[in-house]
Amino acid sequence: MEIHELHRGRLIDHIQLVVKDLAASRYFYTAVLEALDIPLGGEGEGFFWADELVVSSQDSEAAQGPPTGRVHFAFQAKDCAAVDRFHRAALAAGGSDNGAPGVRPYHSGYYAAFIIDPDGNNIEAVYHGPAQRSADSVKITYTE
Repeated sequence: MEIHELHRGRLIDHIQLVVKDLAASRYFYTAVLEALDIPLGGEGEGFFWADELVVSSQDSEAAQGPPTGRVHFAFQAKDCAAVDRFHRAALAAGGSDNGAPGVRPYHSGYYAAFIIDPDGNNIEAVYHGPAQRSADSVKITYTE
């Protein structure tokens, strides 16, 4: 696996999912990522990746143990339409609905959809709408 760009100051460097059926997961995540305009980064023997997400089979050298338990993570979407596309694509690729696209009460402008992937993970796509980008918003920058 090769790193194309290193981003300092992120809370999470990468996430790895170890899955039961790599082909089913590849089909699912390829459709989801395409709906969000995120390219697949590449693949190797028993794994594939996109940006900072790595998905591997149990027998892959990339795996660090048994299948991961149920996790929740969210992809950033560029707009509400991308969240809608994510939901439709995920359902068509074998995901189960866990919350249709819509505004959530987490903060003003939070528009999201939730899907259960083939391994039972709760996958979200979220757009933080314009209401979140107010004068009260604060950006924190970490330096080395």
